[in-house]
Amino acid sequence: MDFEPYRGELVAYCYRMTGSFHDAEDLVQDTMLRAWKARDRYDPTRASVRTWLYRIATNVCLTALEGRSRRPLPSGLGRPSDDPGAPLTPDFDIPWLQPFPDARFDIAVRADMRLALVAAMQILPPRQRAVIVLREVLQFSAAEVAEQLGTTAASVNSALQRARAALADVGDAGEVTEPEDPEVNTVIQRYMRAFEAADVPALVRLLTDEVVLEMPPVPLWYQGSRDYGLFMRRVFDMRGTGWGMRRLTANGRPALAAYAPDPGGGHRLHTLQVLAVTDGRVARNTVFADPRVFEAFGLPGRISSDEFRRER
Repeated sequence: MDFEPYRGELVAYCYRMTGSFHDAEDLVQDTMLRAWKARDRYDPTRASVRTWLYRIATNVCLTALEGRSRRPLPSGLGRPSDDPGAPLTPDFDIPWLQPFPDARFDIAVRADMRLALVAAMQILPPRQRAVIVLREVLQFSAAEVAEQLGTTAASVNSALQRARAALADVGDAGEVTEPEDPEVNTVIQRYMRAFEAADVPALVRLLTDEVVLEMPPVPLWYQGSRDYGLFMRRVFDMRGTGWGMRRLTANGRPALAAYAPDPGGGHRLHTLQVLAVTDGRVARNTVFADPRVFEAFGLPGRISSDEFRRER
C-alpha cells in the first residue's frame, strides 16, 4: 500500500488541527507509521484508504492536543497597542500559530487556510475542530466523520452547528482568495516597491483604515493605518533603506520575505510577512521572525545585492 500520495493533504489537515506546521509534519509521520503497521487489518469494504488514513490522523491529532494550549496570534490575546514605540519583547512561552509553506505542497491543499481562520479554529474544542475541517473543508459525509471519530452522525451534525456558530464572525470580508489575482498582484507589487524604498507614505496609501499588524512572537499588535505607518517609520529608522523583498505564498495568501540591508554588504533575512488583501488594500500583515519558520519556507539567511538585481 502506498500512502505517500496522501501526505500533503494530511499535513494540511494536521496543520489546521494544531496550528503548527512542524507539529503537523511530525503527526503525519506518526500517522504513516501507524498505518503501515496496521496495513494487514485494513478492510477496503468498510472505507477507502484515504478515509482510513484520516481516521488514524484524527486520532493522532486528538491525542496530541490533549492538555495543550491553543496556538494564538497576538490579535487574539487582547486590545491593540497605541504605542508604536513600545518595546518589541518576544514571549517564547506562548505556542504561537505558525504559517503554512504553500510551495512545498500541491495547491489543492491550501483551501480555507487563512491565518485568521486557523487561529480562530484553535479556540474550538479539538473534536469540533476535527468535525468542521473534515465536513466543510474535506467534504467527508457525516457518516464518514462519525466513523472516523467513533461517534454518531447526529453528534457530528450537532458539533458542526456549534463550530459554525463559534466561527461565524471569521468571514472573508471581501478578501480576495487567490494571490495570483491581478488586483492582488498589483497591490503586492506596489507594496514591495514601497517597502524596498522605505517609503512610509506609499505604504500607508496601500492599507485599509483598520489594517492589522501583528508580529509573533512579540505579543503586541497594532490596528489602523496611522499606527502601522508610525511603526514602519521606526523600523526603517533602525534598519535603514534599500531593502530587498522576495515574493512567495503562505496559507493560500500572498507573502513576502523581507531582507534588511546588511552593513557588511548584501541583505540579511529579517521577516516573513503574510498579507491579506481586501478590496485592493492590505487589510492584515502577520509578520514572523522565527528561524524555524524561515527554515520551513527554505529561505536563505543572506542574499547578495547582485542576486536581488538579477531577480528584478
